[in-house]
Amino acid sequence: MDKAEPEMYASQKDNSSSTLEKLEIELLLQGVYDWCGYDFREYAYNSIRRRVLHLVHRENVGTISQLLDRVLHDPDCLRRLIEDFTINVTEMFRDPLFFRHFREKVVPILRTYPSIRIWHAGCSTGEEVYSMAILLHEEGLYEKTKIYATDINTTVLKLAKGGIFSIEHMKKYTSNYLKAGGKQAFSDYYTVVNNGVKFDSFLTENVIFAQHNLVTDKSFNEFHVILCRNVLIYFNKELQGKVHDLFHESLGMFGILGLGDKESISKHHANYYEPINVQRKLYRKVK
Repeated sequence: MDKAEPEMYASQKDNSSSTLEKLEIELLLQGVYDWCGYDFREYAYNSIRRRVLHLVHRENVGTISQLLDRVLHDPDCLRRLIEDFTINVTEMFRDPLFFRHFREKVVPILRTYPSIRIWHAGCSTGEEVYSMAILLHEEGLYEKTKIYATDINTTVLKLAKGGIFSIEHMKKYTSNYLKAGGKQAFSDYYTVVNNGVKFDSFLTENVIFAQHNLVTDKSFNEFHVILCRNVLIYFNKELQGKVHDLFHESLGMFGILGLGDKESISKHHANYYEPINVQRKLYRKVK
């Protein structure tokens, strides 16, 4: 046998295994969508693959196909999958310079409006929603603002509504707040309860928390500001384009779009916006 033949056979076997794995993942995602309507089929493949393999290990099943069987027959397993697939990484005043530039560049624009509608898409556990509420309060705009905070995951929405966060994070959050241009003591906004802190209820008086799926749901209002930070990075290019269509449709003329530090306006949509600050990923709709 030629020495190259075993290597060729091994390569073919690896390719076959990879193809089978991808097929199983596609069947899993299609099954979840058909069964309960959660659509992860256009999420970035490498990211979703890591989460699938993690679930296979955690659920102690031998294959991805066996994971699909369990997901379809065990509601608790389905819930764990959805919670794993919906990324929930956030913090108060995340990327402080984004909030500082929002305060300096966007707030003067918002002052000209009689009322303000903000959509925070993919709000997760709500830390950035409370951050924006604090910023608007300090700028005298919160009373005329309505914030729509949405996420696909109902579990994190419940946590967001509660407004209770770990006390261990307060040192970092206080630092973020000050770097973002905070105007008073950050501790004025919360009280210590047990091993956590609860933020003042007035910060959610003008907030509507609601479930919304960026993949399948439509526009539900016209907004002056849309914030969707560090969500699009988990979608493939086609889905990113669809979500940009949704945001463009949902923004009023001269509305503001804020993205995460690793995200940007798609090439197809670039002509519809002018940059307010490219580095901080703040854009204004111009057509």
